[in-house]
Amino acid sequence: MTISDFPPGLVLVLGALLLPFAGRRIKPILILGLPLVTLALVSRLPNGSFAVLSILDYQLVLVRSDALSRLFAIIFSIMAFAGGLFALNQKRVLELVAAFVYAGSAIGVALAGDLISLFIFWEIMALASTLVVLSVGGDLSYRVSMRYLLVHMVGGALLMTGILVHISTSGSTTFTAMEANTLGANLILAGFLVNAAAPPLSAWLSDAYPEASYSGTVFLSAFTTKAAVYVLLRGFPGTEILVFVGIFMIFYGIIYALLENDMRRILAYSIVNQVGFMVTGIGIGTEMALNGVAAHAFTHIIYKALLLMSAGAVLYMTGKRKCTDLGGLFQSMPLTTVCGIVGALSISSFPLTSGFISKSMISQAAADESLIVIWFLLLAASAGVFLHAGIKFPWFVFFQKDSGLRPPDPPWNMRLAMILFAGLCIGLGIWPEFLYAMLPFPVAYQPYTVPHVVNMLQLLLFSGLAFFLMLPLMKRTLTITLDIDWFYRKAFPAVAFSIRDAVGNVFEVIRSGVMNGMSRFMTKVYKLHGPHGVLARTWPTGSMAFWTAVLLMAFLFLALYSAG
Repeated sequence: MTISDFPPGLVLVLGALLLPFAGRRIKPILILGLPLVTLALVSRLPNGSFAVLSILDYQLVLVRSDALSRLFAIIFSIMAFAGGLFALNQKRVLELVAAFVYAGSAIGVALAGDLISLFIFWEIMALASTLVVLSVGGDLSYRVSMRYLLVHMVGGALLMTGILVHISTSGSTTFTAMEANTLGANLILAGFLVNAAAPPLSAWLSDAYPEASYSGTVFLSAFTTKAAVYVLLRGFPGTEILVFVGIFMIFYGIIYALLENDMRRILAYSIVNQVGFMVTGIGIGTEMALNGVAAHAFTHIIYKALLLMSAGAVLYMTGKRKCTDLGGLFQSMPLTTVCGIVGALSISSFPLTSGFISKSMISQAAADESLIVIWFLLLAASAGVFLHAGIKFPWFVFFQKDSGLRPPDPPWNMRLAMILFAGLCIGLGIWPEFLYAMLPFPVAYQPYTVPHVVNMLQLLLFSGLAFFLMLPLMKRTLTITLDIDWFYRKAFPAVAFSIRDAVGNVFEVIRSGVMNGMSRFMTKVYKLHGPHGVLARTWPTGSMAFWTAVLLMAFLFLALYSAG
């Protein structure tokens, strides 16, 4: 048995179970060491299939290593390390255990070579992420986590049904590219899209992620949706419907992020927006597009985690999350402000940042395929991203009015995690060849051309100008935005309770009618058969003999009549 035969994700899954028993000195070593061991194992994986198990008539391939699976497993390992570093001060052991099981199962999804093992890791990921939300404690956390689990149970049921149908029709459990033209494939696609936060079940993300702890949201931002991007990349490249699904996700995320007042809900909607870019690229399906999706997933995990780290640092130090309660924090939290700005520039695809060298590949793929409308929509969406995440988030949280709050920068471990990811954002932006070398297809793309740099700077400049010209309209108030989750949080329960009450009223009317009828019937029976009823009286012997003779005569008459 070689090192390749051991699934790297199990290092995190099994190691997480040691955290509740680790002492104060050992726990930080485990939190930082387990992801690094996993990263080393993933980096050393050769191409091929390993850890193959035979169960009944099927083979489970727990490790299928190639450029695409290693890319996602590497970034998931890096994210687990940075998230653990950021969460070193987290007192809730349940959250840390769940987060590492969550990360390990996401790596398991990335390396799974068959649909059965993929489903197993997929469901472990759903349960572990639910525990990350639930670990906060309290009634709100419980209700949010149950809604989150319910949606993922629906997605898991779709995926399981699709896998069973697919195996029964094809006879194969291998996880490979498939056409969305059979019932099984379509159900599998639907199950994947639920975890990608695609419509109509997309509001689970903005409902649950902001309610996790300051560190829990950082973990949540990285694994579920990007694991969904990976399986879509692997299973459904070039599926045309994904182009339209992705475009909808892009603008849905932008609109709701612009309306939002909660800084972490802004960034949660931004996740949906950015995953929309990736889903669109998967739908385009060319090598350029798929490279762009893989690269953008890699960079997105880093800069989105950086943004949520800066938001988490603010929440940790101030206890506040509404934009209307914040502002002026740059005066006392300069490092957090700078790191937040780096993340904001990266998500906006500013030159010399990681987003610039990844997102542009998707737009270029649309142009190469003469998808002009899609190219213009992606261009407009880039401006929208700069509005809500590139400017709105740092402006309202760190600048705008002075809230009077003067918290210092967070503890050293949180600062170090932010510096690490800020450095990666800038480093990948300056030297993209390191990321390009890990992509699944050969890269013949140069992001730093004069037209591309100038066009992007013009776009961002005019987007920024539009933001400040419309600043009075951009100011947030103490309001809430209704999303699709309103239907299953409020409308559907209200309708269900109304139906229950209506059915209960009808049942009560029927029950009352039946009981009243039975009461009247029993009253009449009592009158006839009761102690003083007609049929309960004592009859004279002569009367009984008379009526007996009458009945016998009637019977004799009927017998003679029938015989004649």
